[in-house]
Amino acid sequence: MGPISRRLFLEAGTLALFGGASPAAPVKAGNSAAGGRAKSCILVYLLGGPPHIDMWDLKPDAPAEIRGPFESIETNVPGIRFGEHLPLLAQQADKLAVLRSLTYPNNDHPFMTYHTLTGRVSPVPLEANTVLPPSRNDHPHMGAVVSKFKHSSTDVPGYVAIPEVRLRMQPLPVAGGGRAGMLGPRYDPFAINDDPTQPLPALQLPHDVSAERFARRQSLLAMLDGHSPGSRPPDDYQTLRNSASRLLGSTSTQEIFSLDKEPETLRDRYGMHRFGQSLLLARRLVENGVSFVAVHFNYMSLCDGWDTHAKNFPCLKDELLPLLDQGLSALLDDLTDRGLLDETLVVTMGEFGRTPKVNDQGGRDHWGSCASVVFAGGGTRGGTVVGASDKMGAYPTDMAVGPPDVVATIYHALGLKPEMLMYDALLGRPMTLSDGRPIERLF
Repeated sequence: MGPISRRLFLEAGTLALFGGASPAAPVKAGNSAAGGRAKSCILVYLLGGPPHIDMWDLKPDAPAEIRGPFESIETNVPGIRFGEHLPLLAQQADKLAVLRSLTYPNNDHPFMTYHTLTGRVSPVPLEANTVLPPSRNDHPHMGAVVSKFKHSSTDVPGYVAIPEVRLRMQPLPVAGGGRAGMLGPRYDPFAINDDPTQPLPALQLPHDVSAERFARRQSLLAMLDGHSPGSRPPDDYQTLRNSASRLLGSTSTQEIFSLDKEPETLRDRYGMHRFGQSLLLARRLVENGVSFVAVHFNYMSLCDGWDTHAKNFPCLKDELLPLLDQGLSALLDDLTDRGLLDETLVVTMGEFGRTPKVNDQGGRDHWGSCASVVFAGGGTRGGTVVGASDKMGAYPTDMAVGPPDVVATIYHALGLKPEMLMYDALLGRPMTLSDGRPIERLF
């Protein structure tokens, strides 16, 4: 995607989720030992469907057409084994809680992306070739819910998407389920759709506009709108515009989104690629008060993202798994070194798993019936495996849970009760934050 224009940045209101825009007070984290310890969440979302059977849940005793060519390796936790191409993460298994029993009987990207990111089924039927733009009738992305009910800072966004959700088969810039939907535009994500290794064009004033000139423009605009620059704007549109203007006018806030001051050694540790630098930016954001950062990972050069219908094993070995292993392990180390892991929930997942049986193109196809989700920090219990799949990795045999339960677990870790009510911004319809139940064995 090309650079975001400043005009679109101000008019579209991508800074919709500043906490100061919310009329509701933030919900305080609970004191329960089972949840409420996390102050923020980083979602590492592997768009396309990561193959659980080649990463977190290998089946070494299965037939060759099931197990594939990868070996399992020991981790730093006795009895837990990962795929051989995740060696760095294998040495951090003591920080990870691996759920091996996520299940839902649907195999379509649009349906399952929406379902896993919102915890709800789309009100519009979503099938394999559905092209559906985001709508105010959508259920909100988890980040939008956290922004509304958890975020309190007026200086930084509540929910940042790096980048927004975009399905490979869709020509749209963002898929349904990736924004705030029924909660209204003020909780839409601040979207970083450009490569974070470069300065973000939407955060830069034009060369011929000084800070003083920008301030004068804002004062004039406020006069034309009929309210003072510091007063509460009368509607969502002006709320968003003021939020965007506030970010453009703040040098200190803009620096949060820049990686220039990070040590080169640390940047190299994350990996000088878009995914690694996105994770480094995510760490900077939560460190500076952003409540929810979603890294929607679907940009690769060798492969068609995580949708490995063909050449599954070369794609995993040569690109996908090394990127994930390097970037995610660096994030966990970095958060630990800064004393942030206990208060930052890190969740790694995709919309579904992949078929146990390898197809004729050497790939694995969509498989909603079984997938793995990996949690770290935020009060979760590292060094554990929760749930189990059968000997083929096809179906759960212990503690089967659905996407709503994963969403409820994320809210629970952040101190939000899934049974709390939220209301449709347009019609005032009540709905619980989630219909799922927190997975208590993860804590």
